[in-house]
Amino acid sequence: MPLPKAPASKAATLPASAFEAQLKPKAPKSTRKAPTPTSRDVPEMPAPLAATPPTAATAARSQPAQGATSLPVKAVSASPLRPAAQPKPRKIRSSGPAKLFVLDTNVLMHDPMSLFRFDEHDVYLPMITLEELDGHKKGMSEVSRNVRQVSRELDALAADSGTDPSAGIPLAKTGHKDAGGKLFFQTTFVEFKLPAGLPQGKADNQILGVVQALREQHPGREVVLVSKDINMRIKARALGLAAEDYFNDKTLEDGDLLYTGVMALPADFWDKHGKGVESWSQAGYTYYRISGPLVPALMINQFVYLESADEAPLYARVTEITGKTAVLKTLREYIHAKNAVWGVTARNREQNFALNLLMDPECDFITLTGTAGTGKTLMTLAAGLAQVMEDRRYSEIIVTRVTVPVGEDIGFLPGNEEEKMGPWMGALDDNLEVLAKSDSSSGEWGRAATNDLVRSKIKIKSLNFMRGRTFLNKFVLIDEAQNLTPKQMKTLITRAGPGTKIVCLGNLAQIDTPYLTEGSSGLTYAVDRFKGWPHSGHVTLARGERSRLADYASEVL
Repeated sequence: MPLPKAPASKAATLPASAFEAQLKPKAPKSTRKAPTPTSRDVPEMPAPLAATPPTAATAARSQPAQGATSLPVKAVSASPLRPAAQPKPRKIRSSGPAKLFVLDTNVLMHDPMSLFRFDEHDVYLPMITLEELDGHKKGMSEVSRNVRQVSRELDALAADSGTDPSAGIPLAKTGHKDAGGKLFFQTTFVEFKLPAGLPQGKADNQILGVVQALREQHPGREVVLVSKDINMRIKARALGLAAEDYFNDKTLEDGDLLYTGVMALPADFWDKHGKGVESWSQAGYTYYRISGPLVPALMINQFVYLESADEAPLYARVTEITGKTAVLKTLREYIHAKNAVWGVTARNREQNFALNLLMDPECDFITLTGTAGTGKTLMTLAAGLAQVMEDRRYSEIIVTRVTVPVGEDIGFLPGNEEEKMGPWMGALDDNLEVLAKSDSSSGEWGRAATNDLVRSKIKIKSLNFMRGRTFLNKFVLIDEAQNLTPKQMKTLITRAGPGTKIVCLGNLAQIDTPYLTEGSSGLTYAVDRFKGWPHSGHVTLARGERSRLADYASEVL
């Protein structure tokens, strides 16, 4: 064959001296690209090192004294992990002493690994914080588990008796290489004087006193209180102390930046991407292979649409991205009654996108977000019944949700697990009633028999008993997923066995769990981490279809 012979003949005619001549100039190139040239590179390349970059770099590195060479490396490695912006201002300051962060107890209760989330800065734990941790270590709640994990981490850090605690314990000691600072415990009594209006015995006020004393002891160092308690941060700022929230738990800083799963194509899409386009038909769908400037912004299973008055509209889903090309696949129109799913048809564009995901057997994990009345639960339940009762793709539907009340709790509920979950499943009963009324062909007796059969295929489970379970060939519906923490979301998703589809529904504007926001919700966490995976999809439903009253209330209230 001609291709293998050509390189063989060229290698045979190339003398050995040519290899040596080509290999020698490559060493200076690699040393010139190295970010931190060492002393042994200087005699090999005197001229290039004396040129531009090393002088500026050495001048910048000479100010931070110790540990300054690790700061640029950490700034680069930590930025893709936490796109939510608050750590970035800390990393801009490459000169001067590291900050000293005083952690409140609720930060450790919220994130057990928060000790190692402050990059090159130091962490200080007041003794009252350790005392409060000791008071919350018992119990089976999520807070108690987090406290016990914090205690284990602190025990591992302080295990070496040869280290003087007053000199600081390196946080990277237990293998957390991203943590370049040190951990300081309060080993001596700190004298402080707070305003007379603040009770001296309260734990929050004692922590504020410690922060004030540390600021006086270290005048050239920035001391910052980190707390999840808004009132404590307000009191700290009223006293002139630096205080901030714990931002590392936030997936996104702004909820508007959340991935929507839908992209509107520009009007000149075909002008810029129509050159050399390939199209073919397969199994009733039309495929387009496109290339152009919009391809890098696309993701797998993202929906795109182009609505124009002059041309036929395009509704497609991205199924493949290879290099600079992407493949678009047209959708099945669930707006028409002939494609109704258990008697339910899509009423708008986003509902059509959602039903295409719900009915796709290749999508194992689906997230649907939207305001009240957008049809999330109704479409998901209809898709689940169609695939369980008609297609026999799944054996049964499992429905669960977080039991967080909107108002005051009404007390203990009687009955077994399913009976206790009954009051929380009012949305399920309402949607089953709608689906039962959509069957107009059968009479009253037929609808009653169908309703009983449907009820037998739906199992209601509690989140409290999900640990250790494995769902095989099930259609799992997680309602009100915005009230889940990222850890709870991980626990539920990892329950999926072979042939199981998990659908998470939620409205990020209706979070009832304390200390959860739109940026730190488990639903936001799952949407952001699963985007672009070939077997997952997400759609943000934009328009409500419940009633004109509900739509108007969502806008004005």
